Amino acid sequence: MISRIDQDHSRFREIVRGKIRENLRKYISRGDFVTQQGKDRVSIPMPQIDIPRFVHGDGGGSGVGQGDGEPGDPIDGAPQEGQGAGEAGQGEGEKALEVDVTLQELAAILGEELGLPRIEPKGSDSLSTQKDRYTSLRTTGPESLRSFRATFKRALRRQIASGTYDPRNPTIVPIREDRRYRSWRTEPKPHTNAVIIYMMDVSGSMGDEQKEIVRIESFWIDTWLRSQYEGIESRYIVHDATAREVDRDTFFRTRESGGTMISSAYRLCAELIEKDFDPSAWNIYAFHFSDGDNWSVDDTSVCKKILRETLVPACNQFGYGQVESPYGSGQFIKDLREAFGDEEKLVTSEIKGKDDIMDSIRDFLKGGR
Repeated sequence: MISRIDQDHSRFREIVRGKIRENLRKYISRGDFVTQQGKDRVSIPMPQIDIPRFVHGDGGGSGVGQGDGEPGDPIDGAPQEGQGAGEAGQGEGEKALEVDVTLQELAAILGEELGLPRIEPKGSDSLSTQKDRYTSLRTTGPESLRSFRATFKRALRRQIASGTYDPRNPTIVPIREDRRYRSWRTEPKPHTNAVIIYMMDVSGSMGDEQKEIVRIESFWIDTWLRSQYEGIESRYIVHDATAREVDRDTFFRTRESGGTMISSAYRLCAELIEKDFDPSAWNIYAFHFSDGDNWSVDDTSVCKKILRETLVPACNQFGYGQVESPYGSGQFIKDLREAFGDEEKLVTSEIKGKDDIMDSIRDFLKGGR
């Protein structure tokens, strides 16, 4: 029975997985479809799922392929011409099923659908954590670590050897000398750390729609990268003419009215890396989102210098996503492509609307860096 239940559950999960993959573009473009449920799970709505199954009939009556009848005769119970199945607007509508999936499962579906390669982290020998492994038994220890299996095996062996064991009354009574406790040893465990540094233009030309696109895209980037690393941090920088580090909630809610100086964000990002994240030990990902407006040609030159000398060499990948805005010039992505056209570690992507988010995620992550 348990095996049958496991098989049915496994089959149901495969159906759910297929439905999510089939509708992935819709889930990505509609960020409100996916809601966070705790730290490691999300809830996704989908149409009611019925698993096909055979049912036994009563063995009587007539139907298609049964009993007497001539070609063209109506099928019993089927509506005839001019007959309806009920009054319009009175029936129940289609129900949606809320399905919980782990972020790990969601990342796997995203990777399969977009054809994303797994990332080979750098610095795996530079950082380590300590992990306790229970590898042996000993005769002393706290009761919380007593091994009942080993204790009773020892008691059974002793009673058999002493002739006190009665198979007709198989009572086993451990004594103090029979007790065995689990023992551990501490082993260093290689640990690869990663950091994602998000930067966003919050000047007046970046409206709520543009920020919503950034929020949705950063969720899916986060989901994929967290599936590739055991330890990962996220840092957030907002900028207009000046830049500052903020928390996640402030990152998506802040809006300023000033102009835009992109170099302020790139300088702060470089300072964060120098202070907190040694590139030889950390896998560093930086993503900058803007509408492409910058203060001046001179500031764009400063940005290119910081990228070339500091950020691109330090990062596994630097991604620039340009979100279309009716107020932005869109020039910055052209300048980056002209200056870094052959640089694999600097990836640019144009995001005209929510329907382009999935393609933008593929642009950023398909390199497997």
